[in-house]
Amino acid sequence: MRGRNICFLFFIIIPTIILIPEVDAHPLFNSGEEWIGDYRVQIATLPEIPAVDEEIQVLFQVVDGDFQELDQFTMGIRVFYDGEQIDAIMPQMYQNGHMEMDYIFEMSGNHIFRVDLYNISQDGRVLTYTFNIGAQNTFGFIFISAVSMGGIMTAIIFIYVYFSRRKAKST
Repeated sequence: MRGRNICFLFFIIIPTIILIPEVDAHPLFNSGEEWIGDYRVQIATLPEIPAVDEEIQVLFQVVDGDFQELDQFTMGIRVFYDGEQIDAIMPQMYQNGHMEMDYIFEMSGNHIFRVDLYNISQDGRVLTYTFNIGAQNTFGFIFISAVSMGGIMTAIIFIYVYFSRRKAKST
């Protein structure tokens, strides 16, 4: 029995692992990036799935075409919900290519963040990047937990049936 397990490990699992050329971390649920011209803006939220009426962090990173963070940039943010602007952060100068902002979503659903970069394009125009960020109420977390638990319980039942059948055949 032990020999079969070692054989299974050696001939099935190890070659399968070797065949996987690279592994990528999963992208965050509320993250994105957009290129306009020679500049890229990235956005992400902590926690990954924001809840309504809880403070979160919105993280921004601004890089150039060589993926180097900008030394300084002027950025303003407008937040839209259902097509109406509900919040704005006045343009400010930031250092070191990234910015963190605390934010509280008051309504569940999709929010659109329009990030405006000033004075970096060669023709002097404002570059506007658009990102969707979703916020959920507490029910959303309960739903996700219920679906996950259903999947785990299904896997446990299949494993139990498999091993009980295998045990019955061996006796």
